[in-house]
Amino acid sequence: MSQRVIELKLEHRDLDAAIERLQLDAETDELTIKRLKKRRLQLKDCIAKLESALIPDEPA
Repeated sequence: MSQRVIELKLEHRDLDAAIERLQLDAETDELTIKRLKKRRLQLKDCIAKLESALIPDEPA
């Protein structure tokens, strides 16, 4: 599972870079940027869930 988190973090970082590049280009379609941002947010949520699952439960 930790390998999956690493893969998702890499994809998230790559999306960050792609979004930055596209935002600099005035001719870029806004819908494309919105879709990439939505995917980036989905990745962030998935990473958070997986990281939470990796943390062992502490007894109360």
